[in-house]
Amino acid sequence: MIGRISIASIDALLPQTQCTKCGYDGCRPYAEAIVQNTAEINRCVPGGPEVVAALSRSTGHPIQPVNPDLGTTLDTRMVAYIREPECIGCTKCIQVCPVDAIIGAAGFMHTILADDCSGCDLCVAACPVDCIDMIDSHKPRLPSPAEAEHWRTLHEHCLERQRHQTPLLPSVPPLGSKAKQVIAAALARSEIKKFLRDNPEPDHETERHRWLADKHILEEALKQAESGMSDGS
Repeated sequence: MIGRISIASIDALLPQTQCTKCGYDGCRPYAEAIVQNTAEINRCVPGGPEVVAALSRSTGHPIQPVNPDLGTTLDTRMVAYIREPECIGCTKCIQVCPVDAIIGAAGFMHTILADDCSGCDLCVAACPVDCIDMIDSHKPRLPSPAEAEHWRTLHEHCLERQRHQTPLLPSVPPLGSKAKQVIAAALARSEIKKFLRDNPEPDHETERHRWLADKHILEEALKQAESGMSDGS
């Protein structure tokens, strides 16, 4: 049955989040792999069991649970939210957004266009200061056909812009030394926060001594960065 199915018809069943959790560079590449019979139909994490069932009906492949190794299907739709006071304007989130839903410029605060955000969460890992959260949009997990088409169109425009190497970011003056120190301090604070989050203080004395030493190194880096802020121009 799958030999008579078009890539477009399979792509139309996918949510168009362009999250890459399936292991492919977007929904259409995943659709191509399904049609070519090189990918299982249970790899769409945001689509969940509903998408698996729809793909099963179209391809004739048996229904199976969403591959748990790829992530967890949530009950609701999430959107990205930037804690703007903590944003250092590095543009890394802008560079990875597959639907160009983040606006801002190098050295300036960024913000999310919530109506365009597909909830892919690619920006979260890209943020070096951990200032992006995924929050509940209070919308159904699966997009409407119009929403999915909107995300598909945004993604196609994003790919076209990248092919023509058209910059999304406006040209801005180089950062001064003061701005660089502010960014360095923000990065140092983020490193401390991540260290404390990922490494609870151990009970064993030897391990605790090593933990305190690592924490001290990070704190000294923060002090140096903050000292540069007060001394810089």
